[in-house]
Amino acid sequence: MKKLLIFSFLISLIIPAFSQQVTPETLIKRQKRKGLTVKEWNTMSGSKQAFLDHVTTYDSLGRKIEEIEYATYGQKSRVVSEYVDPLDPASKVLREIEYNDRDKVVRIRKFEYNEDGTKKRQYNYYPNGKLESTKEFELIFR
Repeated sequence: MKKLLIFSFLISLIIPAFSQQVTPETLIKRQKRKGLTVKEWNTMSGSKQAFLDHVTTYDSLGRKIEEIEYATYGQKSRVVSEYVDPLDPASKVLREIEYNDRDKVVRIRKFEYNEDGTKKRQYNYYPNGKLESTKEFELIFR
């Protein structure tokens, strides 16, 4: 019951902040990334053997949905992004789920946004749902 109350409280803080749209520039970038998969390859100096470093996958709306980082032994980590509205191309990231090399959840990040659409706060949770840390984003205009 306590976890449900805490979760409800956090959602009540986060959901109103998503009412603002993303910038037109972001929407243009997303248009170009619809259904795209980007593979990054590395080659060590003195070698011709290329190895996979990163794979980033975008959904049919051009939003990043998965990023996998590789090491010489295989998958190093994987981050899956979930959006507030799965059908809205202007939707912001609600949470990111980070997996380790064994595909086990190691961290869950939830985001809160300012009225202008910039990140305000990030909540980092352990896989069991316990809050690990909070990150505040400060905007300084010059």
